[in-house]
Amino acid sequence: MTHPSRPFPWVGLLTLSTAIFFMVTSEFLPTGLLPQIAADLDVSEAQVGLLITIFAGTVVLTTAPLAALTRRFDRKHLLLAVLVLFAIANVGAAIAPDYALLVVARVLGGLAHGLFWAIAGAYSGHLVPRHQIARAVAVTSGGGTAAFVLGVPAGTALGTALGWRAAFGVIAAIVLVLLVLVVRFLPAVQHRPTLSTGEITLPARRDPTFPAVLFICLLVLIVVGGQNVFYTYIAPFLIDSAGFAEASVGALLFVYGGAGAIGLVLAGFLGSRFPRGGLYGMLGVVAAAVAGVGLSAGVPLLVIALLFVWGAAFGGIPTLLQTRLLHTASARVRDVGAALLTTAFNVGIGGGAAIGGALFVVLPTPDLALVQAAIIGFGLALLVVVDLVRARRAPAVIADDDEADESSVPLITGSIVLPEHPARAQHERRDPR
Repeated sequence: MTHPSRPFPWVGLLTLSTAIFFMVTSEFLPTGLLPQIAADLDVSEAQVGLLITIFAGTVVLTTAPLAALTRRFDRKHLLLAVLVLFAIANVGAAIAPDYALLVVARVLGGLAHGLFWAIAGAYSGHLVPRHQIARAVAVTSGGGTAAFVLGVPAGTALGTALGWRAAFGVIAAIVLVLLVLVVRFLPAVQHRPTLSTGEITLPARRDPTFPAVLFICLLVLIVVGGQNVFYTYIAPFLIDSAGFAEASVGALLFVYGGAGAIGLVLAGFLGSRFPRGGLYGMLGVVAAAVAGVGLSAGVPLLVIALLFVWGAAFGGIPTLLQTRLLHTASARVRDVGAALLTTAFNVGIGGGAAIGGALFVVLPTPDLALVQAAIIGFGLALLVVVDLVRARRAPAVIADDDEADESSVPLITGSIVLPEHPARAQHERRDPR
């Protein structure tokens, strides 16, 4: 792991961020090229839409098992192998002669995508000391934000101008260039703790920090699921309820995405100085802003302002959640924790959209915003309660926890207090009997 006296690894983290940019762009590229792909392959647009579902479903089903199977492999070498597989998947998409082979290419892409996030999600935590984790995660997360703001629109424009196959082909070529950048600029990391004589490695499920990791994943399911209950149907709300012209939806979503970039910068600041208070605040602002959006459908200027506030607040939440996981998880379960976090994000995206779809046919669209606000408010309340319980069972913890290193806070499993530092420093010893 990087020593605190070493300079911040900007180049390595930006290399990871660039890889994330193209991973996310490729994942959502079919949404912008749906009519072209459907016409070329002679399938319905609904079938092309399923390519996103197939990709996400592959990520959900395979990320955690693949992360567990490959956790002994060198992180940098495994990342290179994943990028090669992702390049092959995009080449396969570019040359697929029919829909069936395009589905195969998307499955390959999903396999690579999920394992990539399991590696990349923890890599920044291995590169920097604990007090710089939030800053490092904010840098790498910028790639995902930029993909939504710039990558998918640019890929859509390229595919519209040169054909959808060209868009996938260009991504494959850029990923091959990224291979060279990773070899040259991304430092190797030691992701496995060193064992002392007589010690054995614990299974992840027996690691004392694992229950807290699972709680963070549950929180992700609630928050991301709630977000997608309404956001999935934001276009019908803006057109039918808020009264905006259909042509203005893209610009309004750009406002939301651009605000998310601001939220990412705020997360880098808040995550380093106020890790808990920052997360509480952003979740509270999202709940309030979304409720305001639903209640102000007849006031377009207010909707735009609240859309910006919503985007800025939610844009920082994934970074703060990932930072919390890296602070909480012991070194031995960081990679598995990152894999579970990726799975939770994708289940939340799909599950929230499904719940929103079921409610969309029975509720007015503005009411979906109130449902989202209620779900995220519930997630915030659950988080506060869990943190209060943990603080009460750890009377030695510094009162102003936001200013303290979270590594000093014991973890609670059931009614047992488990100090986190000793858990990270030691492995279970064999019973001499």
